[in-house]
Amino acid sequence: MADMSEISFAGIFICSAFAACFAEFCTIPLDTAKVRLQLQKRVPLGDSVGAPKYKGLLGTVATIAKEEGLFALWKGIIPGLHRHCLYGGLRIGLYEPVKSFLVGSNFTGDVPLFSKILAALLTGAIAIAVANPTDLVKVRLQAEGKLPVGALRRYSGALHAYYAIVKQEGLASLWTGLGSNIARNAIINAAELASYDHVKETILKIPGFTDNVLTHILAGLGAGFFAVCIGSPVDVVKSRMMGDPVYKGTIDCFFKTFKAEGFLAFYKGFFPNFGRLGSWNVIMFLTLERVKKFLN
Repeated sequence: MADMSEISFAGIFICSAFAACFAEFCTIPLDTAKVRLQLQKRVPLGDSVGAPKYKGLLGTVATIAKEEGLFALWKGIIPGLHRHCLYGGLRIGLYEPVKSFLVGSNFTGDVPLFSKILAALLTGAIAIAVANPTDLVKVRLQAEGKLPVGALRRYSGALHAYYAIVKQEGLASLWTGLGSNIARNAIINAAELASYDHVKETILKIPGFTDNVLTHILAGLGAGFFAVCIGSPVDVVKSRMMGDPVYKGTIDCFFKTFKAEGFLAFYKGFFPNFGRLGSWNVIMFLTLERVKKFLN
């Protein structure tokens, strides 16, 4: 990543939070489609009545927009912005200090990949432990589809969702799925930050490449691809636990999903997820690099 030694932690936090929120706003329709695909249960062969409602990224986006209106694609945007103000700011803001701590203040040269991965695992876990309530509310709002005529929505908005969840399920319920969420976000954060850092570092060693927009796009796409390949199973478990209270815990959700739908269920929505995370990482890192250069 670009040198941030001249920017204070507060400055890095603000830059990271802004970049993450901007990327979230641009790509949340893809995230909404991904959540719907992940929550959709497998239909038995030959069951035409129960044919899957959502098919593919563009098909899911089109179905949601047609049935619920275009703005339904931005369901969960408010808690999504809440999430990225906290999670995005902390995970990226803490990454460089933690990485420097792991290698020591006197270290010179390229930081080993292992240290990058460990730093990102730690900052991802810390950040999501703080931001879990925002993630829960975001998934709950995104999971709610078109309701029958006359039926009332479970939540009227983000603030009502926070209030209703605490009132009906208790304060601790805001941290529902924390175990799978820590696993998911620590792993994905490691895949994103460490791979972006490492891929960018590697590209800059190739003759003709400089620290420019093309390099940032390639590194961002690499970060998104590794994040989806590594983090998709825990992402599916996290979405199902937060979207459906039938599961007793992370392990219960994993085995019930595996037993009912097989291993490939953990890669449901893979291409929408890559479309989401790939574009999210490109937008986020491009924005972050621009803002950091402006501040420097």
